[in-house]
Amino acid sequence: MHKALIFANGDVNDGEMVRRALEAAAAMPGETLILAADGGARAAQHFKMRVQIVIGDMDSLSDAEQATLRAEGAELLPFPAEKNETDLELALTHAVAEGAHWIRIIGGVGDRLDQTLSNVYLLALPVLHQLDTRLVAGVQEAWLAQTGTHPILGAKGDTISLIPLSGVARGIVTEGLYYPLRDEDLHFGPARGVSNVLSDDRASVTVREGALLIVHTIGRA
Repeated sequence: MHKALIFANGDVNDGEMVRRALEAAAAMPGETLILAADGGARAAQHFKMRVQIVIGDMDSLSDAEQATLRAEGAELLPFPAEKNETDLELALTHAVAEGAHWIRIIGGVGDRLDQTLSNVYLLALPVLHQLDTRLVAGVQEAWLAQTGTHPILGAKGDTISLIPLSGVARGIVTEGLYYPLRDEDLHFGPARGVSNVLSDDRASVTVREGALLIVHTIGRA
């Protein structure tokens, strides 16, 4: 499998970025693995996506729901409730083990701030290093940029936020953003990197050291 769609147990948050992820997955149906992290199976049903793998402690799915998923051909991979990993973390590591190098997470943003933050931090899992892994919700997508140069594709006027996740992200250089950064540092705490704007339909961010969360919002946020 080259691609994986993972449905987490947060809010559906339907929108343009979500639809783009679904379309990209649908373009290569034989090479896309559809997973649900426990109750994320309901989010998949919302989008009429047939899940191949359901993984987690199954505390969010009733016996009847689990039986229906099995009848529809899904493989259920149950784990104990008392475990070190969240269900989404299990789904991510499973997708990587299956060979996915393009991963989109739908339903990773919800009304629990702790879960949402932890889902963002999962982007830093070592097994995801150098893989194209993104959280998508509504008109937004977010991914982790570590050492190197990272392209941003969108449309002029889209909103781009650069948020350091590793204390200090050093040596940031941007191209194609209205407010440029020229070999500058972004510190954990101040909001200097928030609400930049694409000057054209493509831009790039270079990181010399550390990790930046890039949040791309369609249009002016």
